[in-house]
Amino acid sequence: MIIKYTLKTIKIPLKNPFVTALRRVENIEAIQLEIFSSTHSGIGEAPATKAITGETLETIMITLQTVLLPVLLNKKFTSLKDMLDLLHGAISKNSSAKACLEIALYNLFAAQNNQTLLEFLGAKKREIKTDITISLGTIDSMKKETSEALKNHHDILKVKVGDKKYYHDDILRIKAVREVAPKAVILVDANQAWNEYETLQIIDAIKHLNISLIEQPVIAHDIQALKNITLQSPIPILADEAVFTLEDAKNIIMIEAAHMINIKLMKCGGISKAIEILELCRYHDIKCMMGSMLESPHSIYAAEVLSMLYHDVIIYNDLDSPLLYK
Repeated sequence: MIIKYTLKTIKIPLKNPFVTALRRVENIEAIQLEIFSSTHSGIGEAPATKAITGETLETIMITLQTVLLPVLLNKKFTSLKDMLDLLHGAISKNSSAKACLEIALYNLFAAQNNQTLLEFLGAKKREIKTDITISLGTIDSMKKETSEALKNHHDILKVKVGDKKYYHDDILRIKAVREVAPKAVILVDANQAWNEYETLQIIDAIKHLNISLIEQPVIAHDIQALKNITLQSPIPILADEAVFTLEDAKNIIMIEAAHMINIKLMKCGGISKAIEILELCRYHDIKCMMGSMLESPHSIYAAEVLSMLYHDVIIYNDLDSPLLYK
């Protein structure tokens, strides 16, 4: 039984601004929720990513306070599943708020079983390797950031592009990063910035650069364009903002609209929903990225645990937020 809770906003400064086609961020800001039983507590966290989930810090907090927590507070439940079913049935969307409470619930149940979250989910501790983000900027700034990443022994680079005015400049950005990092794994993330024609032009220009994937090149709702690109691309296409829910994932897989899927706790609504998508992808032999927003430690850790649990499905990790903290 949850008998009380605390809610607060936390802020973590970044070493450098984080810039994508969608936003510029200088601090990680998140809601931190701690729930208490009579003997233990569990913490969950969620950042606000309005450009992606539509949620702000204020709406996450209000949703938790007025909708999600009231359906669980001071009520007896026989299982975690019963609590999760009630949580997800209480409101539609609001995926980050749900993820925040889900993570707290999983941590509470783990604590009550005298286990870590890793042990509670049945995962084995293993080394996982994250990419490091190269923020969208000038060619010079991206080359400098790439050099710094290599000096710090990062060899998987997630290159943020998405110049909506001059998409040709994105080709120059990608080529510049490859020039500085000839042996690195390069993941290109356009954050929905291109259209179908631009994407195919860019793919043709960079196909010789040994790029490992291109993430969400077109607007999320244009699934047909994403499919057309996937059918023609020699570079694997990763669906990100096009997949929030299990139904989204089923649709992408069924119509073969992408080669891979990026799973994020804040998009899908938490650990249990991520597991549903991961099980689906395992069944269909679809490889995944375990992704994240700019997040704080407790939510990143939950994603890390899932990456360890589904290491056969997850071949890339985008969990670099702690490396960006000032």
